[in-house]
Amino acid sequence: MGVKKFKPVTPGQRGMTGYTFEEITKSTPERSLIRPLRKSGGRNMYGRVTVRHRGGGHRRNMRLVDYKRDKHGIPARVAAIEYDPNRTARLALLFYVDGEKRYIIAPVDLRVGDMVVSGPAAEVRPGNSLPISNIPVGTLVHNLEMKEGRGGQLVRAAGAAAQLLAKEGDYAQIRMPSGEVRLIRQVCYATIGQVGNLDHSNIKLGKAGRKRHLGIRPTVRGTAMSPRDHPHGGGEGRQPIGMPSPKTPWGKPTLGAKTRRNKKTDKYIVRRRGKKR
Repeated sequence: MGVKKFKPVTPGQRGMTGYTFEEITKSTPERSLIRPLRKSGGRNMYGRVTVRHRGGGHRRNMRLVDYKRDKHGIPARVAAIEYDPNRTARLALLFYVDGEKRYIIAPVDLRVGDMVVSGPAAEVRPGNSLPISNIPVGTLVHNLEMKEGRGGQLVRAAGAAAQLLAKEGDYAQIRMPSGEVRLIRQVCYATIGQVGNLDHSNIKLGKAGRKRHLGIRPTVRGTAMSPRDHPHGGGEGRQPIGMPSPKTPWGKPTLGAKTRRNKKTDKYIVRRRGKKR
């Protein structure tokens, strides 16, 4: 995977970088594995904006990605590495020996022609999916299940990888990309390897238009609004945001205020992200 620089023939191209797409081997998706993607523009069923800064963007099709990897013991050949506009990672198109086709997230070092398999008896190789109990300590994994049979929910973005630190009883300690150490049941499945497209973090969009192509609308500063629209708004001339803390548009504290409410899963977090020991 490489990053290319643009010759700045326009102001928007100054500092812009993009993908070389040298790892992509197929330009069109598998027709049996795509569905229309209908956008909501961040609005709920009543037409009210519930997620700001959403809307527009290029038209896309949703790829049906296999997160469960539930075809145990059936080998599959990697037929192609494809681009997916809905995620930062690349997709690998698998042709199973029984004739079925599926997409999976493409890890690093997975090439066209490689064979992958899932199940307890699979080898520890990139692209293979195994129960955590069968994975050696220290291995890098991705596409982690949080509950057995539900499918991978964690560590699916480009360049992400979690590390298996220890096993004890029914649980294993997993270090997430954020640095958080979490307990996950050993019967849950994980895929071996690090997610591909490592250079995604080095891409510079360069201009506002590329952000709009992604379906992301502009963000307006609170200080530029009126007092009825934002707590930071109003006043003659420019004003500081004030004390005791900055506020969200709805008057809640921000910039460091804790928002986590899921106390049911606190017991599974061994070490929180950002804390050093």
